[in-house]
Amino acid sequence: MGRTPKDTITIADVARAAEVSRATVSRVMNGRLSVAPDIAERVRAAIDRLNYRPSDLARSLSLGRTNMVALVVPDLGNPLFQQVLRGITNASGTAGYRVLVAETAEDPSAEAAIALEARRRCDALIMVAPRLPEESLLELLPEVQPVVLVNRQGPPGVSSVVVDYGRAVRIVVDHLVGLGHRRLAFLSGPPASASNLARLRALEVAEREIPGLQLVRLDCGWSIEDGYASVERVLESDVTAVVAFNDLVAFGLLARLNEVGVAVPADLSVTGMDDIGLSRFAVPSLTTVWVPQKWLGELAWQRLHAAISGAEASADGVPELRLAVRASTGPVPAERRAATGRVGWQRQGDLFELGSDSGLLARYEFGRRMPGVHAPRPYLHPVRTLGGQPLTEASPVDHRHQYGVSLAVAGVNGTSHWGGRTFVEGHGPTLLRNHGQQRSRGVTVDDSLIDDIVWYDEQGRPQLVERRRLHGELAEGGWRLDWESVLTARYGPVRIDSPATTGRPKAGYGGIFWRLPSAESTTVLSAAEDAYGSMSPWLAFVQRRGDAVTTLLLVQPDEIRPWFVRSTGYVGAGPALAWSEPLDLQPNQELSLTLTAYLLDRSLDASEAARLADSGRR
Repeated sequence: MGRTPKDTITIADVARAAEVSRATVSRVMNGRLSVAPDIAERVRAAIDRLNYRPSDLARSLSLGRTNMVALVVPDLGNPLFQQVLRGITNASGTAGYRVLVAETAEDPSAEAAIALEARRRCDALIMVAPRLPEESLLELLPEVQPVVLVNRQGPPGVSSVVVDYGRAVRIVVDHLVGLGHRRLAFLSGPPASASNLARLRALEVAEREIPGLQLVRLDCGWSIEDGYASVERVLESDVTAVVAFNDLVAFGLLARLNEVGVAVPADLSVTGMDDIGLSRFAVPSLTTVWVPQKWLGELAWQRLHAAISGAEASADGVPELRLAVRASTGPVPAERRAATGRVGWQRQGDLFELGSDSGLLARYEFGRRMPGVHAPRPYLHPVRTLGGQPLTEASPVDHRHQYGVSLAVAGVNGTSHWGGRTFVEGHGPTLLRNHGQQRSRGVTVDDSLIDDIVWYDEQGRPQLVERRRLHGELAEGGWRLDWESVLTARYGPVRIDSPATTGRPKAGYGGIFWRLPSAESTTVLSAAEDAYGSMSPWLAFVQRRGDAVTTLLLVQPDEIRPWFVRSTGYVGAGPALAWSEPLDLQPNQELSLTLTAYLLDRSLDASEAARLADSGRR
């Protein structure tokens, strides 16, 4: 007799071959211990001989379970829900379960019917951010047990995994208030969203607690398209910052702002929520609150599995929310703040500004948002003339690691405090994992700004301490900025190098470096015939932008060092610490660095520049 194809073999065939009942075969296959060992062995032999494979459906019916769970989400296009799904799928898969996914398309009226149908096909249900009204949800839950809710608090007896979105939105508001913003727009999410209601309640509390805070609430939605369509209403609201319901709304907002010529964050700061994977790649990168998306799914599964199996439910809480500060937020635009009425430093949130009755002159940032590969360090940007012309550039396309005015050194005991690639003899510029950090340990302000800084290598070990003094005053129809840094080798000997000292000719850069913006024309003036590498006590850039002419005069008031200078390709200059030879500091030895700058809304010739430089030298 020919062999029967395996897809026609039934449990009855196995029972006949083993000379037992169908119930005995079922007990053996389900691992029951009530079958005698010799009979169980006979059944297993028959199964192998006939190549029997039970029907999953039949087995599910006999066991009364499907080993499937249903997941109902409002919108599968939202990366937040995708990550929650991934967490549930990965965690349930290890327990032998599969996931049936259903989407409600943000339609609360269809949600109950979809949840009921999904639950009938599966052993249990997870509802992510259900949009049902509270009364309807309470009616539904007893019919779909066991069930777990994600981002919606359930009644007693129903497990919930909830992010505190009220806390999340307050984190964002506090960040913006710290930057000086007082008039904010909130782009509200779906009206039926419980997390949106939590945001609105938290915003009401913030208005009561924060003096001068004004919040404009604008109906929006949850998608990129909703954010894109909101721009005109945002601009009409006359706000300085926007809190978007989620990152997708923020993406749409950023895209439309770019199209209409609104600079972010120079004109308007924008924040999101959830920190989905694309947030750091937005243009500009998006400041948002990190939410543990995949972890939410994993915890939801743990609690659901406990309900299915009768085990003890996990007591784990949701991890602490974190603010991811990126490039889409900054201080309030200078024209939106009251003038200081004098030249002086003032704290504005988490940075400091030098202002006068003409407005912002300079902003001092701590570099906390700089990528590690840029060698994070405090810097000045923007630095402007009294007429408002910018004379610094930060992270330009040609050299992303150059930031306004900073103390940037290519090599400190092998650590880069310059950023970007390091010159390696025989290989050329090479991206190494050798980028250090300069961290401010405290700022005091009187007539000057004084910053105490520690320099760390790429392993987090301290290398130098620095006391930095920045002072501004009106001078010569413009204004004058004095920079003085005293470095101390408190932690042992220090060798300062440049690419020139490690094999690259004429690349002795490193020190107080001033990166200027490009212009229609740039003229370099110096006391030497060739400014590059010269020991001229001063250097000037005369630039023309349309009808505006500016001069930046840089003076070395004390020890004169060779000038590293560029005027083609990009514009920048600074006195070099290791022009052709390394500079060595012995333990506890001090190194003093000084630079004086005059910022003028007019052109200087060489003789006037020399006269002004002499008045600035000590």
